[in-house]
Amino acid sequence: MTTPENDAPAEAPLSLEEQVEKLKQEVAAEADKRLRALAETENLKKRLIREKEEFVRYAAESVLADLLPVLDNLDLALAHGAAVPGCKDVVLGVEMTRKVFLDTLARHGLEPCGAPGEEFNPEIHEAVGAQPGGGMAPGHVLSVMQAGYRLRGRLLRPAKVMVSQ
Repeated sequence: MTTPENDAPAEAPLSLEEQVEKLKQEVAAEADKRLRALAETENLKKRLIREKEEFVRYAAESVLADLLPVLDNLDLALAHGAAVPGCKDVVLGVEMTRKVFLDTLARHGLEPCGAPGEEFNPEIHEAVGAQPGGGMAPGHVLSVMQAGYRLRGRLLRPAKVMVSQ
């Protein structure tokens, strides 16, 4: 049998049971699509929340990195000021300023890393040279040339160190 619209044979009408089965399959397919869309939406929400938390957590990173040279200069002032006679009060003032500054940075998650005596770790140390250890085991930090810092566990700047041979 053909229809006048397209001269193609008309499909035999589906029985009632076949129509019900076909509709059940369509409903199941749509329900599956809906569940997948919901899951995708939930995953997207979780990812956005995680990214926002990460952003907030490390938002101060560039500001803190810019403040590290100020801390370095305070350290240099202390190292050189102690040798100058008559600068005792100035050195004391710089020490107090440095302590307040470090405490403030620590409240924002900044912590120093890399100390003399530690085993050299290329993840947190940058070797600027090597010297005989003078009793220290090879591969350990002899001295710190420039302090390293972490921000909430993430390395902000490696410590520049002299390593024992």
